[in-house]
Amino acid sequence: MNAELFGYLGSALITVSLLSANVYFLRTFNSLGCLIMAGYGVAIEAYPVTLMNVICVLINLAQMAKARRTSRRQAA
Repeated sequence: MNAELFGYLGSALITVSLLSANVYFLRTFNSLGCLIMAGYGVAIEAYPVTLMNVICVLINLAQMAKARRTSRRQAA
């Protein structure tokens, strides 16, 4: 598959994620889009693109874990 198509797919997922009111959905789709964009960055040897998207995935995962811990505390 053409690397450019991965770039479009990743961009589309990131864009769609920002339309969501559900934060978990937003972060999940955003992370998926960022992972695809990180792969795209590697494929086109654009390492700043790769680094930024990997960092975004890590931020999303950390925020999702934080939200999960908070909701568990509130349920208890």
